[in-house]
Amino acid sequence: MPRALLALAIGAFGIGTSEFVIMGMLPQVADEFSVSVAAVGILISAYALGVVIGAPTLTALGVRFTPRQTLIGLMAVFTVGNALSALAPSYETLMAARVVTALAHGSFFGVGAVAARALVPREKGTQAISLMFVGLTLANVVGVPIGTFVGQELSWRLVFGGAGAIGLLTIVGLVAWMPRVAGAPTDLRQELGAFRRRQVWTTLAVTTIGFAALFSVYSYITPILTDLSGVPEGAVPYLLALFGVGTTVGTLLGGRLGDRYGFVFVTVGLLATAALLVVFTFVVVVPVVAVVLLVVFGAITFSGGPVVQNRAIEAAQVQGGSLVSAANQGAFNAANALGAALGAATLDAGWGYRAPMWVGAVLALLGAVLSVAVVRDQRAEAAREAARAEPTTTAAVRAA
Repeated sequence: MPRALLALAIGAFGIGTSEFVIMGMLPQVADEFSVSVAAVGILISAYALGVVIGAPTLTALGVRFTPRQTLIGLMAVFTVGNALSALAPSYETLMAARVVTALAHGSFFGVGAVAARALVPREKGTQAISLMFVGLTLANVVGVPIGTFVGQELSWRLVFGGAGAIGLLTIVGLVAWMPRVAGAPTDLRQELGAFRRRQVWTTLAVTTIGFAALFSVYSYITPILTDLSGVPEGAVPYLLALFGVGTTVGTLLGGRLGDRYGFVFVTVGLLATAALLVVFTFVVVVPVVAVVLLVVFGAITFSGGPVVQNRAIEAAQVQGGSLVSAANQGAFNAANALGAALGAATLDAGWGYRAPMWVGAVLALLGAVLSVAVVRDQRAEAAREAARAEPTTTAAVRAA
């Protein structure tokens, strides 16, 4: 494994920890600034807004630089944002600092995926992306629980300071290990031109619709486990950590199997997700079975992440492809919002906590249908490449 991938994974770990750890420290932040927990909860929305703004904007500004330079700059923004969060004298200042921190999020993963592919042979591109993404999944297994403990027992400011330190460590790793040849500056007009390709939009659609299946269920997993499975509330954090282990294993497997089977792997994964969620609706009342299926659900859904990210870059068919790559990160966030909103709609209608599972099953099936179009495009591209290569091969044989 190129050491530069380790630097990218460390950065992903820091970003994931900084994003999600606030959820476990809401009361502590609220007490310090004498505001309501609901007001502190708006910090989560502010962060999401920063991701939406930062992903296309900073990626577009960074196309004139090499991925190495852009990634170092993005982690500098992330580090400064966390430092400002740790030192924030007021609630308003903390909100602004969280937005600054979030600006680097989507662009880092978008540009980082392009850089990761450039570090390895093309046939290992998905695996390289998965090794970077595993830093994000490990954040939920290790970073968030530790950060929550520190924030509750010592100070939430120390947590953001620690995230800033991880940002500095990432910068050191990128400077030391990221080759200057891992990608080159590109042209913004060329990057924008990639969005005229139908293959790009079908891939983004799979990300938005297919992965909304994950968030339609995961957004309400705590009441599902406590109300339907009868799991004690105190056990939920440990079960969510198990879910995180499943997502980590799935991300690593997706990297290996995605390179081998291509987007067909995503189609099969979405069909398996739909089937699993249907089964889940019937067996959720059995705690042990529900927990096992939860871990498997995490593994299956996250296994497709590196594959769709790699496909988005390939579908762009431009040098770099960082803007499309960042757009796919935006599609993941759109999936989060869509899945959670549809799940909430069923709950508001009074259909109970099984309803989000049925929503997830339908979304996964729709995603599978869309992924078939991606597979067709992928095979058509391969056929065209083979056709272009055949005359050259034939001429070479005749010359010999």
